[in-house]
Amino acid sequence: MSGCLQTGQITCHDAGGREVACAGTGQDGEFRRGIPWPEPRFEVRGETILDRLTGLVWLGDANFAEFPLSWQEALDVVGAMNRERAFGSGDWRVPNRRELRSLMSLQTSRPALPAGHPFKNVFSGWYWTSTSAALNPAYAWYVHTEGARMFYGSKAQYFLVWPVRGEGSRVLPRTGQQHCFDTAGARISCSGSGQDGELRLGAKWPLPRFEPGDDAVLDRLTGLRWQVHADLTGRPVTWTEALACAARLGQGWRLPNINELESLVDSSKYAPALPEGHPFENIQEGYWSSTTSMFEPDWAWALYLAKGAIGVGQKGGPHFFVWPVTG
Repeated sequence: MSGCLQTGQITCHDAGGREVACAGTGQDGEFRRGIPWPEPRFEVRGETILDRLTGLVWLGDANFAEFPLSWQEALDVVGAMNRERAFGSGDWRVPNRRELRSLMSLQTSRPALPAGHPFKNVFSGWYWTSTSAALNPAYAWYVHTEGARMFYGSKAQYFLVWPVRGEGSRVLPRTGQQHCFDTAGARISCSGSGQDGELRLGAKWPLPRFEPGDDAVLDRLTGLRWQVHADLTGRPVTWTEALACAARLGQGWRLPNINELESLVDSSKYAPALPEGHPFENIQEGYWSSTTSMFEPDWAWALYLAKGAIGVGQKGGPHFFVWPVTG
């Protein structure tokens, strides 16, 4: 069984963004669920850095290419690294969306990297992943290091690339992507592409992935149990209401943190971005997490499930739905 990484969040904040005592809040900072981070988390190995949490090895220079690249240029640059055995290795790649997100700390911002990290030249902007967007394969996913948002856009745009190597399968599940696409969105042969659909790295999903029960569904990939009915309130609510409604269920039910929500995403699907054959009912477009955005603490993280994107919403507005989790 794989799992979800802890988000790194250790403080709690009210709807106005003020820090509060965590006890009884039901927030991510109180429960801190997920695989804990080792201490120290990073091990410097010359010009590369081992993340002891995931087993992935990253370049210590987060801007080694020195300028933004289109998506295909990013893949080509990393391909050239392998031909030249850059930094002594020939298995570099553009990270998939889960690999790049695994570097993010949701306790920090500007950049959203773990405190005391050893990386240099971290640009406060978007970084490419090797994962195409199922909604429009002419788009690819990218992550913003300033605050850790993950969204998608045209492969013709110019962003940075942060190469990685290593399996990471101990803790990171596969994204679900199985095909490869060119910059126009046409499906192509995966061979030699360096794309997520070719490499499919990460823990394999169990088959069947979900085990339905009377009122809960076990995700056999993560060990989490989700409500069958993915809409507890029947309407969008504020963040404070979402926390309270999930807690009122008792028996260990709670509002999931953002990593737990993201673990449900199948990057080969959209509307909703859930694995084929899932047993859930009343799927909604977006869901609150229990994780505060440290970029602006009066905002909280949310999963846009129709797209598979990770963004934020202002806590005081009735923006998203509630999908409780336990385990």
